[in-house]
Amino acid sequence: MNRTPQALTTTSRREQPHPTSAHPAGQSAEAADSLGQRLDDEDYPAYSMGRAAEILGVTPAFLRSLGAAKLIEPLRSEGGHRRFSRYQLRLAARARELADAGTPLEAACRIIILEDQLAEALRINEELRQRH
Repeated sequence: MNRTPQALTTTSRREQPHPTSAHPAGQSAEAADSLGQRLDDEDYPAYSMGRAAEILGVTPAFLRSLGAAKLIEPLRSEGGHRRFSRYQLRLAARARELADAGTPLEAACRIIILEDQLAEALRINEELRQRH
């Protein structure tokens, strides 16, 4: 798990894997389930730098600056290329919103980190309430 903003040590918000009904030829049910888990996993680094920048409408330099500000830390492929998850793209989109509104990037990153920590703390509190 590569969720940089989380200061709280928690488990991922991953959902249970969705069973797949059809498997490509020669692919075992276990391999197909693994693929399904990765596709459903918001922490899976599925997006290249170029694709992530295109989706968000930002430059690769903007994404690199978020890494320098410690908001997101993309995984690196075997070739050393940055790979982003859907979760990281949501954080980057929020950073862009704040930056477009005139918030300095460092301040925007700090706001997002605090928002993320609060959301996680509220989620944990709700889980604990439901247990008792």
